[in-house]
Amino acid sequence: MRSVINRAVAVIFLVAIALPLAANLAGDDGADRDAENREMAGFPVFDGSMRSAWQFPAGLDGWFADHFGFRSTLVRWSSKASVDVFHASPSSSVILGRDGWLFYADDGANEDLASVLSLSSPEIENWRTSLLRARDWLRSRGIAYVFTIPPDKHVIYPEQLPASVRGTGHVSRADQVYASLRGEDFVVNARPALDEAAGRERIFYRTDTHWNERGAFVAYQAIIEAVRRQAPEVPPARPRSDFKETVKIAEGGDLAGMIGLRRSLREERLMLDPLQPRRARVIEPAGAEPVSEVGRLATEIPGSTLPRAVVFRDSFTVALVPFLSEHFSRVVYLWQNDFDAKAVLTEHPDVVIQEIVGRHLYTFRPSPELVPTP
Repeated sequence: MRSVINRAVAVIFLVAIALPLAANLAGDDGADRDAENREMAGFPVFDGSMRSAWQFPAGLDGWFADHFGFRSTLVRWSSKASVDVFHASPSSSVILGRDGWLFYADDGANEDLASVLSLSSPEIENWRTSLLRARDWLRSRGIAYVFTIPPDKHVIYPEQLPASVRGTGHVSRADQVYASLRGEDFVVNARPALDEAAGRERIFYRTDTHWNERGAFVAYQAIIEAVRRQAPEVPPARPRSDFKETVKIAEGGDLAGMIGLRRSLREERLMLDPLQPRRARVIEPAGAEPVSEVGRLATEIPGSTLPRAVVFRDSFTVALVPFLSEHFSRVVYLWQNDFDAKAVLTEHPDVVIQEIVGRHLYTFRPSPELVPTP
């Protein structure tokens, strides 16, 4: 009887390890880029050179690890077991919060959450010098300038963090930068308005890193108000009454993807649909949407004589694009943290907006030398 059981176990084992390869040979690709929110390994190229021959085995191993049959299903099962059974995150980049909330723990987010590494006095002065120099150079050319730091989700919703995760109580880097620029009219701190809005409705996604449309709308109003203090020809921000509140149930966001559960976790997306059609259109790159995550995005309002703008940004501006673009005849959005004088000289904007999310203050150091002398 024991020998029969041993043979059966051996057969089951051989079938189990052969099935993924059999699925690949049958044309099934186990990769799911959208579900995991990352680029999957490409098939290695052999061009006849010794270098490509040497690298081919490792490349093939990497490709198979990302594409073997049933991979996405197995990853999803493993992640669900980790979350539902063991209450543990399958990824060190994601923190499991309360009530289905997920929080980012990479790209400086952990440091920002704990406020463990405050800016030194020279670092604060470097930020202040960089921003004031940009402001002065732009104003010498008649260009309005606005700078803002969107807060991360854990800043607005600390009560949704697990009990095991708590900050040190030290001042955050964002607060340090804001304090060094207190009284400057080009600086936008939207956190008080966001805190107030969070008391009325949810303004961040539960399964994504970012604010939702309703959170972005609050920041948009503050940004446009600051722009108009310097450039009153820019139209006022739209009131909330110009939008219809809608709710859409969709797949989970980027954090759900990082733990392989984008297809399993659902996200209640709180939307703001404009009652009148938006006028701005994406002209670059061709075929892109306003919320496309591309390095350079340009929008225009056909026939408009409104001011022009350049926006230096990161992913938190994605949800701002549909709102901001309605206020300018042309906007060029550049996915970069550093100020770029060359782009300003090329585009001849009337307004420059610079946005950098709070956690990036732990991974990015500004370069005042990149800004020309006023």
